[in-house]
Amino acid sequence: MNEYENYLQFAKEIANEAGKIMKKYFIRKDISSYKGDKTIVTLADQEINSYLIKRVKEKFPTHSVDGEEEQFGSSKYVWVCDPVDGTAMYARSIPVAVFSLALVIDGESTIGVIYDPFTNQLYSAIKGQGAYQNDEKILVNDYDLSDMKSVSHYDMWPNAEYNIFPVLQELGIQTYFVGLGSIIRACSCVASGEFILAIFPGTTHKNCDIAAVKVIVEEAGGKVTNLFGEEQRYDRSIKGAVISNGRVHNEVINTIKKHLEEK
Repeated sequence: MNEYENYLQFAKEIANEAGKIMKKYFIRKDISSYKGDKTIVTLADQEINSYLIKRVKEKFPTHSVDGEEEQFGSSKYVWVCDPVDGTAMYARSIPVAVFSLALVIDGESTIGVIYDPFTNQLYSAIKGQGAYQNDEKILVNDYDLSDMKSVSHYDMWPNAEYNIFPVLQELGIQTYFVGLGSIIRACSCVASGEFILAIFPGTTHKNCDIAAVKVIVEEAGGKVTNLFGEEQRYDRSIKGAVISNGRVHNEVINTIKKHLEEK
């Protein structure tokens, strides 16, 4: 087993344990509280994040962790984690939530896993080696925006730094937009060909949402950039994200640039 395969095996082990923790708390009604920005945090978020830090300290003590709920260390090798993406759904016992973990090396997403414990779907990738769903190779679709089969995802909230509503209005004439309640789950659908596109306006500390997505979607043949078509680091805050099958990417970016100014 080479170094990267070893990292991926570690990420899968963490994902498996995270799934057990998510299921343990799933039907409980006393699992959540609210942070200062009025977003939900659950006991599962906290337990998974702490477990990851414990395991990284044991296995890779020179690495660091950038979790959505807790951080550890400083290194060019960063384990970037969203313990439970889709907490609003999860806290209400709606099974649309996933675990996400990436190894980001000097800003570049190199290893990624996304795990949906409710369907037992594990998405994984090593940069340069393809993307997999439960060890079966996956590819993005080749649909255009105007194809009747095209489905796209959006995330939007009132205090987001970038207001993507006018973008959705214009693109929505062509493609059917849905909001699943989990950007990472939606991006796994881009990787495996069910969706053509996901648009995400998140910025501050939202690298945790896109780090694993970056390597998985691109290894499946898609494209992931910031909202303005640029590459970005995934060990720091980001400028939103466009996640696509690649075919529609430039058209989406050009539409975004008509409505938004880069900050």
